[in-house]
Amino acid sequence: MTSTVTSSKPRTGTAQRRARPLAGITLTAALLALPTPTPAQADSLPEPSIPKTVTPVPGTPSPSLSSPWPGGSAGESAGEAGGGARRAWVRPLALSRVRVSQPYGVPGSWAAGYHTGIDLAVREGTPVRSVGPGTVVHAGWAGAYGNAVTVRMTDGKYTLFAHLSRVFVRVGSTVRPGTWLGRSGNTGRSTGPHLHFEVRAQRGYGTDIDPVRYLARHGVRLV
Repeated sequence: MTSTVTSSKPRTGTAQRRARPLAGITLTAALLALPTPTPAQADSLPEPSIPKTVTPVPGTPSPSLSSPWPGGSAGESAGEAGGGARRAWVRPLALSRVRVSQPYGVPGSWAAGYHTGIDLAVREGTPVRSVGPGTVVHAGWAGAYGNAVTVRMTDGKYTLFAHLSRVFVRVGSTVRPGTWLGRSGNTGRSTGPHLHFEVRAQRGYGTDIDPVRYLARHGVRLV
């Protein structure tokens, strides 16, 4: 009979190799424990890159994935940036200079008999942002307006951003001054790349008000 001798000395190399997976398991568990963004936060995330043609307004940070709200964090709600201070309203485009290709109220062949918004001539793909706090009530195709976003502002008015090439938000998303809504384009009834910015007293067509005067009342000079 052949006897088998079993050594009591531990196999150090094998023990170490078996112990290594525990580090990976611990790391995986830690990552799974991290909080996931809410749908509202995820909807507001801009694309990671902004076209080099955009010239930000002095003092206005560029958006990033780590800070979807310019000047604040993803967890902040409308009007809470800056240690609780209400954020000032902003222009719909983060540009220092914008050429107006069609002013508000010009007579023409529109259904209302005049131009119901203001057209800002910019290259396709220029980031478009909310001018103030509110809730998105439309995000998508809108006939002659092309891809559009409509926001019901906290003051009861409606702001419309039309002819977009991309839309970053969806219905129900909460926005605030500077939230990125999409990118300018040339969709719908349009003769060239631009942003059609419109303000309405009510949601329906034909209730438009002067967008320049509207923003001026909120301390913003549009043109």
